[in-house]
Amino acid sequence: MSKQRKPTNRRGFMKTVGASAAGIAAGALAVNKGAAGENHGVPPDPAPPESQGNYVGGLTAAKMETVRVGFIGVGARGGGHVNQMLHLEGTEVTAICDIHEPSARRWEKACKDAGHTNVKVYAGGNHDYRNMLEQENLDIVVISTPWRWHATQAAETMIAGKHAFVEVPIALTEEECWLLVNTSERTQKHCMMMENVCYGRDELMVLNMCRQRLFGDLVHGEAAYIHDLRGQMKSIARGTGSWRTNHHVHRDGNLYPTHGLGPVAQYMNIDRGEDAFSYLVSMSSPALGRQAYAKKNFPEGHLRNKAKYACGDINTTLIKTVMGRSIMVQHDTTTPRPYNRLNLIQGTGGTFAGFPSRIHIEGRTDGHKWDDKAGLQPYYDEFDHPLWKRMGEEAKKAGGHGGMDFVMLWRMIYCLRNGKPLDQNVYEGCSWSVVSPLSEQSVKNHGAPAKFPDFTRGRWQNTLPLAVIS
Repeated sequence: MSKQRKPTNRRGFMKTVGASAAGIAAGALAVNKGAAGENHGVPPDPAPPESQGNYVGGLTAAKMETVRVGFIGVGARGGGHVNQMLHLEGTEVTAICDIHEPSARRWEKACKDAGHTNVKVYAGGNHDYRNMLEQENLDIVVISTPWRWHATQAAETMIAGKHAFVEVPIALTEEECWLLVNTSERTQKHCMMMENVCYGRDELMVLNMCRQRLFGDLVHGEAAYIHDLRGQMKSIARGTGSWRTNHHVHRDGNLYPTHGLGPVAQYMNIDRGEDAFSYLVSMSSPALGRQAYAKKNFPEGHLRNKAKYACGDINTTLIKTVMGRSIMVQHDTTTPRPYNRLNLIQGTGGTFAGFPSRIHIEGRTDGHKWDDKAGLQPYYDEFDHPLWKRMGEEAKKAGGHGGMDFVMLWRMIYCLRNGKPLDQNVYEGCSWSVVSPLSEQSVKNHGAPAKFPDFTRGRWQNTLPLAVIS
């Protein structure tokens, strides 16, 4: 932490933050959670809080020749973002904030080695990011902190006049989602959840195929986050497992829906002129796996053995859309099951299914079979997304989940430098993330339906679909 920094007078800044957040949250708390209605037990539509600004579904900002970037959180995830941002044309890393000063200093050095010499470090505790927001002349802030900080830090970033880019999930509660929606609308600042999986090669190709109606009319999707993360329980003092494990202790539902759901929602034009989520039902299996893992890997009196794990080992959530489509979303980070995001989209003319990738198109695929392995190459040749064609080789070299991280960051900076709308808006981030608290609500109520809030207040019907951009 810099010894020369002048003392910060945060009274005015934090008074604005506190009053704004409190007012928005008060309105959000008035949202009607909905008792069981007459429509086969589906709750009535929740009443949204009063709008406090203009719609940001297609928000653009003035072109930026150089995007000045600050980071809150530079651990495993945030550090990767710093590393890749250093290789993007038109960026200047200006500030780094992390409560773990060695991590902040490590990335400060990497920035300076890469020619970003005017980097300031903020490592003075949990709230030193507020000093960064007040003192630094930033255009955007990338937030990669534990989940409970996401909504607060994003809202304060926008109130401070910066655009917020937030790791997944964007928020943990309905109230936090409304806080972000209302803050973005009032400040006219971007608030994008960085759902990197939407930039995977297969996901982009399938988006292109959906836009060209290769699958006909879409009727069903399947999404998942199936990833054995029990090993994270060994992180105690710091690291992802030190805080993420606690969510399994205190919550029961789909804790991490957006990696699988984001691409499927984009295929279906959710919140973009065609369709929207209506309600969901959710149920969880018994919570056995983490207790068994703790018993096997930790001493008897260890805190991991003392914990009582609430989250079912696998959660299955079913979403019904306004158009009547169905989407299955699963979460399992506890059982010894190979990694899978499902990534299935099914229509009247064919189906794509992931892990492994395979395609069946009526009239194009022989019989009741899949085109897979070598049979997929003609689809890549014909339908590979223009963005992946443009950036794919560079993305593979840069790495980051097969290149999708690099493509996402490149696209973010491109849109900002050219004054274009972002590929994901605040409403989508909230619609995808709110699956978590709604699934918890449904599980708690024995699978009763939980209604989605309409964060767009009906304006999704006039929002343009995500185009197949180059």
